[in-house]
Amino acid sequence: MTALDLSSPVAVVGTGTMGQGIAQVALAAGHAVRLYDSVAGQADRAADAIVARLDRLVAKDRLTAAERDAARERLLPAADLSELADCTLVVEAVLERLDVKQELFRRLEEVVGEDCLLATNTSSLSVTAIGGALRNPGRFVGLHFFNPAPLLPLVEVVSGYASDVTSATRAYETARAWGKTPVACADTPGFIVNRIARPFYAEAFAVHEAQGADPATIDAVLRECGGFRMGAFELTDLIGQDVNESVTHSVWTSFFRDVRFTPSLAQRRLVESGRLGRKSGQGWYAYGEDAEPAEPHTAEPCRRPSHVVVEGDLGPAADLLPLIREAGIQVREEDEDQGSRLVLPGGGHLALADGQTSVEFRDVVYFDLALDYRRATRIALSASQDTSPRALAEATGLFQALGKEVSVIGDVPGMIVARTVARIVDLAHDAVAKGVATEEDIDTAMRLGVNYPLGPFEWSRRLGRNWAYALLDDLHLRDPSGRYTPSLALYRHAYATDKREGGTS
Repeated sequence: MTALDLSSPVAVVGTGTMGQGIAQVALAAGHAVRLYDSVAGQADRAADAIVARLDRLVAKDRLTAAERDAARERLLPAADLSELADCTLVVEAVLERLDVKQELFRRLEEVVGEDCLLATNTSSLSVTAIGGALRNPGRFVGLHFFNPAPLLPLVEVVSGYASDVTSATRAYETARAWGKTPVACADTPGFIVNRIARPFYAEAFAVHEAQGADPATIDAVLRECGGFRMGAFELTDLIGQDVNESVTHSVWTSFFRDVRFTPSLAQRRLVESGRLGRKSGQGWYAYGEDAEPAEPHTAEPCRRPSHVVVEGDLGPAADLLPLIREAGIQVREEDEDQGSRLVLPGGGHLALADGQTSVEFRDVVYFDLALDYRRATRIALSASQDTSPRALAEATGLFQALGKEVSVIGDVPGMIVARTVARIVDLAHDAVAKGVATEEDIDTAMRLGVNYPLGPFEWSRRLGRNWAYALLDDLHLRDPSGRYTPSLALYRHAYATDKREGGTS
């Protein structure tokens, strides 16, 4: 099945931000586009807004005047649904209410032809439930664009339980013909991105709620150590705390209150207080001309250690060793496997975050996972009240000698980046095992939809066969609520790989 022919008119119902963006994408591809909105005059205003954006593209030399004029001729506001009768695709972008969407599609089914593809841009409702109102739900799919639709490449093509393969394939190929990167997805709460992205927010909020670190420090570690484009607190302030919390709540309730998706009480209080982020002038951070920028905690300079002793295999942190040598610090390697750690001159131990806490051991300082230890500009360390000042100072001095800013956080198991990545990897494996999407499509969706530096399976391959499983298993022992219980899919992945190598996990 091929994409829609460019001679086929496309309709967009609902002319808010997303509706306008989708209409602009279809226009740019060369379709005639009909705009409809239930509010009188709104379709005309939306058409004017789209043309104004096209004018700005002309001013920036991203579009010719002739192309703009041709697009304007193809953009037609509709006063009544009956004017959409000859369309071969209708994309809905109305209010996120199941009853509203179902009623709209019932009416559309009476208007359009039998070969018209019907699609919803819902981000939180069940495609199956919306399509259940139709006589022919086989032609109904989800086409979830990301905001702003003209700029962001990802489109989740969602098949409901009754969607036929022909319709899903046609929608997929049409999205690709429009210059987008489509990914195929089964109908599941949150689809791919909003399902697998939940831990990015949840773990940052959990560390903050546990008094592990302040928002500015957590955000800085996620950016400068984890390689994420934005931290969780600044990103939710940008999205809107009410919007982000609503998506989390929807996914949680749709999964029958699965503890893995439990919303944050701190975020709920933020929403209840009207602190919605940038749009209200206050969220996790304050905004406005007089607002002082929040600064992350950064340790004072400490003396570099003269040497370190390597015990065991540092695993994902092995790339630290050449950096330490380049900094002029002597590295001594022990032949015996004593674990996975660095021994500091004063006898303290420095270990990669593994889901345990410093207080459980004598003089252990943990350091967080980094996307790339050479390129990272900040490292988080955690220590307990029983950790000796010398051990913490030597650990701090070591990373400062490598040119890193150091943020010391509370004794939080799994720290910040490590626990976040482990949970994202776990949810991704679980999604594949349950037929939500392929590994390739999940990696693509997370890179393009939320700008992750790596897809979950790229992380998984880089970190090793059972790294995420082992970390979550440790976390689960310390928080038996079920939030960190590794999925059966992740267990099978770690165990099966280990068995092939002749061992057990």
